[in-house]
Amino acid sequence: MTSADSIKKMREIATCSICMNLMTHPVSIKCGHSYCHLCILDFYNKLRLMQPTLKILDCPLCRGPFDMKSLRHNRELENIIEVIEEMEKMDHEMVCEEHGEKLHLFCEEEGQLICWRCERAAQHKGHATALVEDVFQGYKEKLQCAVTKLSQLQEECVIQMLFVKTQIADWKELIEMQRQKVKSEFKNLQTFLHEEEKCYLWRLEKEEEQMLRRMRDSEAKVEQKSNELESHILKLEAKCQGSVQNLLQDVKQTLSKSLAVKLETPENIALEIHTTCNVSELYFDVKKALRCHQVSVTLDPSTAHSDLFLSEDRRQVTRGYSQENLESSSKRFTAFPCVLGSEGFTSGRHFFEVDVGEGTDWDLGVCRENVQRGTDMKQEPEFGFWTIRLCKENKYVALTSPLTSLHLSEQPLVVGVFIDYEAGLVSFYNMSTGSHIFTFPKASFSDTLLPFFQVYQHSPLFLPIPD
Repeated sequence: MTSADSIKKMREIATCSICMNLMTHPVSIKCGHSYCHLCILDFYNKLRLMQPTLKILDCPLCRGPFDMKSLRHNRELENIIEVIEEMEKMDHEMVCEEHGEKLHLFCEEEGQLICWRCERAAQHKGHATALVEDVFQGYKEKLQCAVTKLSQLQEECVIQMLFVKTQIADWKELIEMQRQKVKSEFKNLQTFLHEEEKCYLWRLEKEEEQMLRRMRDSEAKVEQKSNELESHILKLEAKCQGSVQNLLQDVKQTLSKSLAVKLETPENIALEIHTTCNVSELYFDVKKALRCHQVSVTLDPSTAHSDLFLSEDRRQVTRGYSQENLESSSKRFTAFPCVLGSEGFTSGRHFFEVDVGEGTDWDLGVCRENVQRGTDMKQEPEFGFWTIRLCKENKYVALTSPLTSLHLSEQPLVVGVFIDYEAGLVSFYNMSTGSHIFTFPKASFSDTLLPFFQVYQHSPLFLPIPD
């Protein structure tokens, strides 16, 4: 390795990655990297302008965390830098690696520094060349113009960042106003409206998260572009402050990259809330609100226990004596007189009605598609069941663990079952009066949910056709 190569290698090690010059009063941080003392202070102050409470910073090179209290004066590196500067004074002019001659000429076609012997070589034959002193000022002015352009772009970038931050603040304020409005309107309503409130607030929160995610992505892109511009500017400024040879080295490529930089305008996201509800309409017609989500449910004969008989249209089920020669099915309930609906739910809000009439016993609700169907079946949410039951002597219970007693003022002749898949809610209503019966604690659904029915003697169940 030549003396010039050694000096170059040492300079690279001792160069500050912020200002791209030999370090002045070098300091080391927690991760071991070193920077000029003034550069790291300036880096800290710029970040504090955007985040006043910032205490922990990320290393510009490795992103390792550090605080300003961890700065340590690197005396050994400072001594090495002094040696480098002394060596460069002794050999301050770059020389041609091939011929060992001083690089006094600049080849316009190649955009390279060359010596007088390179000029006469075949590689540069016929090329326009000039003394470095003659072209230095012109290229320096071009580089300074590039710095000016990039600085203007960075200023625009800062304005765009402020715009995005303002959008985020305005959006969060609108969301909060809408949240307070929803809360105040639901405050004095009955249990049904309370459950509706939770559903709407959940959807509003999801909408807020989705919109904030879009705007924060936009903010991150602008911030990244700002950092790239700042780094580019620092490199160009360092090049302008360096030696003649350093400035002209690869200058055309540098200018080309600088002039190609463009700024994209961040997405202007409309701050419009889509999650809205008319509370007064819900309050005055609960049944109408539920039936907006009504689906047609029929019974699945391949799941029916052998004691159950289905009508031809598969909308009525009664319990009788065990049937022989039934078609074999892995879906069939074998231990208890149960049957499932054919229609499954994997997302959204759904409602169906069950005409229980004046039956003395019944179980109904929803269950996961993959529940146990033999003697191991346990009708609890933990095992994939969300159901309520009418026991003898008109006792109503929710099949939670332990059971939850339900005190109903009137006997329901038609029971409504409401599912909000994303919100994890299963609710039951007396459709004779439009009153709420019970809502299971919030669950997290991931499998298909199916309508579930357990049928007892002299208590047939009927599924009305939706209006």
